[in-house]
Amino acid sequence: MELLARAGRSRSRPETAEDRHPMTTIGMGGVPRPGAGALRLVEGRTCEPQTVDVSGYVRAVASHCPFLLPSVARGLTGWTVHEISEGARPIEVEAEVFHAGVQAAEWIRPLTTRPHGTLACENIVLLGGRAATPREVMAWPHWALKHLYGPVGLMFGKFWAGEESTDRRGAHLPAPPFSFLAVRCAVRPVDPRFLADTPDLARSLSTAVDDGREVFQGLPYEWKAVKRWASSLVSPQPPSRPPKRPAAPGPN
Repeated sequence: MELLARAGRSRSRPETAEDRHPMTTIGMGGVPRPGAGALRLVEGRTCEPQTVDVSGYVRAVASHCPFLLPSVARGLTGWTVHEISEGARPIEVEAEVFHAGVQAAEWIRPLTTRPHGTLACENIVLLGGRAATPREVMAWPHWALKHLYGPVGLMFGKFWAGEESTDRRGAHLPAPPFSFLAVRCAVRPVDPRFLADTPDLARSLSTAVDDGREVFQGLPYEWKAVKRWASSLVSPQPPSRPPKRPAAPGPN
């Protein structure tokens, strides 16, 4: 829990640079996927990945995250492994990471009402990356995803290979052997304290109820639009409302 809770400690939104390249979107499960091919699927969702060694890392971090081993024991910790394609532009990779995050969150949402469903945790591993490193391309998707899904009770975390950090008691946390984005159910009595730098999100998470709503609430299903909206969420100012999608044309 400690590891994933560090997701909320960002003091402000990530830095951004305006990208002016045109993008073609292809609808996939309700969320368009700009720049197809920016991420290559190496290994589909599994509890025991073969392309990355998760067992040693899981054992090392278990003392900092009391829910991890029960989740693993019940087959509720999933891993999906991707590789960043050479030559992919950062904004294209961001879009694919965001899409993968949405898929993971929507996988977890229906599980939360089932026995032990609150132990569900999905992890998106990112390998490779030269022009677009995992640390860089996770920043904006993580910022957007935690604001979209916090109000329905999900927490997102981002970790990069070799990251050195400490928990809230000052103890050193094991360095991840690979970069990954994680999503799990929030622990409402505890997790809001890790969101002190985003007080609106902390309050929303503390009373979160997943009523089945569409989290986008009028926000276009397109990464550039999502990123523009996310860039307005500067702590500690209240988040702005997502822009409305254009209404579908009616009959003449």
